[in-house]
Amino acid sequence: KNRGGLCDPGVSPSLPQYGNFVDNLRLYVKGGSGGMGLPRLGGQGGKGGDVWVVTKEAVTLKKVKDKHPQKRILAGAGVNSSVRALKGDKGEDQLIFAPPGIVVTSDDQKVLGELNGVGEKVLVARGGHGGTFHTGYLPSRGQARHIRLDLKLIADVGLVGFPNAGKSSLLTKLSHAKPHIASYPFTTLRPELGKIVYPDYRQISMADLPGLIEGAHVNKGMGHKFLKHVERTRQLVFVVDVCGFQLSPKTPFRSAFETVQLLIKELELYNEELLSKPALLVVNKMDLTDTELKLKELLGQLQDPEGFYHTLPKDMVPRHSVTFKDVLPVSAATGLGVEELKTCIRHTLEQEAAMESKELCRERLQALRRGTLMMGGMAYL
Repeated sequence: KNRGGLCDPGVSPSLPQYGNFVDNLRLYVKGGSGGMGLPRLGGQGGKGGDVWVVTKEAVTLKKVKDKHPQKRILAGAGVNSSVRALKGDKGEDQLIFAPPGIVVTSDDQKVLGELNGVGEKVLVARGGHGGTFHTGYLPSRGQARHIRLDLKLIADVGLVGFPNAGKSSLLTKLSHAKPHIASYPFTTLRPELGKIVYPDYRQISMADLPGLIEGAHVNKGMGHKFLKHVERTRQLVFVVDVCGFQLSPKTPFRSAFETVQLLIKELELYNEELLSKPALLVVNKMDLTDTELKLKELLGQLQDPEGFYHTLPKDMVPRHSVTFKDVLPVSAATGLGVEELKTCIRHTLEQEAAMESKELCRERLQALRRGTLMMGGMAYL
């Protein structure tokens, strides 16, 4: 049974405020203009600076956005030729540092480059040529255009959970097919992928991301390999065992509530931005005995998680709580709640896409207005 959250058809939800995680970014880039030549001495103006996108570790698209709030990156102009320096110096290049695993495209959907490894780069705006004898000593302007940086996604939805939560079984149930293995160039880990197919033929890709254990943020187990994959999904589905979890006889038993907080803590310690992704919570194994009471207890704890933090070890308490779009009890073994989960996944993804589309339209309208104002100013002059 759905518990009346975002995906309950009986509830009229307002548009959710999605967080600060950024998986795509549109920027205006312009190469620098060339420098003026010097006719009387045959001097050559310096070339304008170029704009490059360069991949670098520990960078996120949100950090790029924060560094360039106006979303305008302009390279330096070439230096004019002078008596002291007949050949003008080149203008300063601008480097846009971005995370590995991105696709750089122009506004007309042309792929400018795919950057998978650290240190790879692509030229996105070329500087203008300096003035020479052949151009009447007049320089040319730098190239100007809008570009998009898109984080390469392995799937629309990522299943996040500790071992034995039933992620693989759930993926099989949702996709009605045995998950296949796919390899991606920016990591050596191979997540299991499946596709949810809806009656209207809409398809949503889902990845079971194995390897998360306590301490993953410090690279225990598959640690960082797992967490890098989490960054490359649009939406997270936390999967927990309603009866709790214990990795081995040597590790402590964790209740369902503790398991949720541990998952949040591991993601938070790796990259706080991950907690801004839209997230659902799936409470699995509801076919077992006495699970309704355990579910009721978990729902009560999730309504006020801070009120129960005192029951957790200090190093397990997350700095930020996660407000799940919905909490869905399911059984991967019997199929209980699976159809409701499918509906909910699609609903939240479509809401996010609608918000992204609205934001893109707003940005383009602002750019158009700026261009109109500049043209008006030039006409006035």
